[in-house]
Amino acid sequence: MPEFTTNQWAILFLVLVLGWLLGLVSRSGGRKWKRAYEAERDARADEQAELDAARARVAELEAARPAPAPAATVVEEPVAAEPVTTTETLDLARDDLSLIRGIGAAGQRRLNEEGIYRYSDITGLTPAEEAELEKRLGADDGYIEQEQWREQAALLESGQIDQHRATFG
Repeated sequence: MPEFTTNQWAILFLVLVLGWLLGLVSRSGGRKWKRAYEAERDARADEQAELDAARARVAELEAARPAPAPAATVVEEPVAAEPVTTTETLDLARDDLSLIRGIGAAGQRRLNEEGIYRYSDITGLTPAEEAELEKRLGADDGYIEQEQWREQAALLESGQIDQHRATFG
């Protein structure tokens, strides 16, 4: 094994200290990732609390539901049966409203909350309904007409997607 002089030991020590200091200075920002992790953890905890509250509310409502009357004591008059909606008869198809310029994904969610799921719902809006929808969405007056939602919805409803892209981008 080679012998080291005092100067070589001192240089080796200085190199190690400088390397350690350089490592501290060039850290990859561990605090940033820790804050992001904590924010995500808190958000998930909030979501779990909301889910637990909703489950508790469902259990409360189910417990408060009145018990069905015994079948022997109840005499019911025959009533015309209403059609039953099943998964086979329920129309779960929704049009992709985000294809309409001026709506986007967030706008589609807000329109769905307002009960608008199809292109025909947009093309069938009366001017009064259009103005009311603009108010509920917080849009400027005339926004739907300015962005030509009806025209775009009509093209998309008829399947003219290429024409829609050529005209409205």
